[in-house]
Amino acid sequence: MEEHLKRLPQDIRDLIYAVRDIAECSGVKAYLVGGFVRDLILGVNNLDLDIAVEGDGIAFARILARHFNSGITCHKRFGTAAVMVKPHLKVDIATTRKESYPEPGSLPVVSGGSLKDDLYRRDFTINTLVISLNRDNFGCLMDLFGGREDIRGKKIRVLHDRSFLDDPTRILRAARFEQRYDFSIEPLTLKCLDSAVKLKMLLAVEPQRLRDELIPLLKEKEPLKALKRLNALAGLDFIDPGLKLTAKTLRFLESAQEQVNWFDLNLPARRHLDRWLVYFAGILDGLEEPVISNICRRFALRRGDEKRIREFFHLRDKLLSRLSGRGIRASSVFHLLEPLSYEIIVLLKASTGNKQALANIEKFLHEYNGSRIVLKGNDLNGLGFVPGPHYQKILRKVLNARLDGKVKTAREELELVKKIKKQGAAVRGIPVFRSSERKI
Repeated sequence: MEEHLKRLPQDIRDLIYAVRDIAECSGVKAYLVGGFVRDLILGVNNLDLDIAVEGDGIAFARILARHFNSGITCHKRFGTAAVMVKPHLKVDIATTRKESYPEPGSLPVVSGGSLKDDLYRRDFTINTLVISLNRDNFGCLMDLFGGREDIRGKKIRVLHDRSFLDDPTRILRAARFEQRYDFSIEPLTLKCLDSAVKLKMLLAVEPQRLRDELIPLLKEKEPLKALKRLNALAGLDFIDPGLKLTAKTLRFLESAQEQVNWFDLNLPARRHLDRWLVYFAGILDGLEEPVISNICRRFALRRGDEKRIREFFHLRDKLLSRLSGRGIRASSVFHLLEPLSYEIIVLLKASTGNKQALANIEKFLHEYNGSRIVLKGNDLNGLGFVPGPHYQKILRKVLNARLDGKVKTAREELELVKKIKKQGAAVRGIPVFRSSERKI
């Protein structure tokens, strides 16, 4: 595997060699583990590095953080730490440990353990492969549970028959990994999974833990494949008892996926979409607004994420009705859509087949979004307008004129403002002249 490591990007290699040197100086054993090793074998890019240390993982992480002058976050309960080596490069370091589950679906009780103990607590064999980072056997692949054979055979296999009972969230991960790699869940694992589903084990898990597994599934390159598989394996009642993946919901999700892909293709310079949020909203389509609000609260979504989801469902019908109207002005389209997030706008596109609405939304994204005028408040002040909140009204009038094609240059904006000043009383509620300029 050393040859595989040599082909990694330079910053990854620098990090791995630093871990090797620190392990040597500290007299501990350190290993690359989990998904990074799996993807290295599969030839898949993965910058999420996990290091297991037979020793004090947190102390090891602190030395590594000092070496790179990096930030560190520690979780003493689990003996883990995260070091942000660079803005794009984070490494998770864990003390090798054993886990036991006081009751099914609960958080584990952690105690110190060997490398084999640490690997045995993992979800699937394909995630138990390790690469030694110590000098005496640097780059050596260690396979204690047949993970490499399962990679060759494209199998998702648990390590023991209580795996889904101990941690039911592994059901979501099984669907995700199976669909991502085009693998298959092997028969005994499928039998264990089915038993856990029949016992309704997912309902025994805290909603926040389910959220933390559902979001990565919805971030997959092809999330609908994983979602359909999850639905076939376990249903979606762990999100809400009344939630079903109906044909109508699937059509909406497929439309959402088309619009997400359209956005990425046509607007590559814009900020990246929170794709998971688009698909999560799609899953909830058809539920009543109070139910949607309750799901958002139970899953403890961040305030901004909950706001975007609720805002979409609350505004969708009204916005699409307005956007579908013939002759709607560009300025009206702008003021309808400019306050909204890209996720809401993509969901609006996915919700309609109306050509006028689609054209207006695309026109906004290509042309109107972020539109500004040249004039500022200081320009109004220089023209003799009394400073105050009415400035916003005047500037909005100028912006509307620019959006609607009535003014096109800074000079024309200035002429429009002069006209507004001249008309004076025609602009209700706007004090035009300073008191010293008023005629007696």
